[in-house]
Amino acid sequence: MNLDSKSLLLYAVTDHAWLHERKLSDDVEKALLGGATFVQLREKDASFEEFLEQAKEVKEVCKKYNVPFVINDNIEVALAVDADGVHVGQSDMETGSVRQRLGKDKIIGVSTRTVEEALLAQDRGADYLGVGAMFQTSTKLDAADVTFEELKAICGAVEIPVVAIGGISHHNVMELEGTGIDGVAVVSAIFAAEDIKKAASEMKQKLERVVKS
Repeated sequence: MNLDSKSLLLYAVTDHAWLHERKLSDDVEKALLGGATFVQLREKDASFEEFLEQAKEVKEVCKKYNVPFVINDNIEVALAVDADGVHVGQSDMETGSVRQRLGKDKIIGVSTRTVEEALLAQDRGADYLGVGAMFQTSTKLDAADVTFEELKAICGAVEIPVVAIGGISHHNVMELEGTGIDGVAVVSAIFAAEDIKKAASEMKQKLERVVKS
């Protein structure tokens, strides 16, 4: 799958914390109806079987809306469900070996915090970068903050798309204006909302003013 940078505008990252007995795939569909353009399935505590089952269901929803679907960290699950790709951290696996396992047509995203990490990930075959954490976040307690200037420097240094991540909300997303990002990755800003579809729609409207501004 060729990655269009426009598909990274509103990058939705799943989390079970706010499901309250609802199906994850149903919440993902609400986000897609609201305008989410990319989906990452993150299952930090699930067994392989549970992760695989969720991946199959979410993949079908993403396919229905023709939205790219990637797996967080787990190469085996990505291969098993034939996901569009994976997103890996600095310590998860070297980008080159991920590419070797997945093949040339899959999407690979890599988490970075510095220009040096960003350039290395690009050289090793990453298709896009996730840069952060931009703001304080409860989902990544060990994440070091990236400044506005560092984010801007990374965007200026690489030729592949950049997505800002970490604590981004409806209240602070406009602070990223002028950095050169292609989109933002959000978790609670969408999935913790009472009306997921509306939250996604409102975030996308703001992003259309922020991105490439």
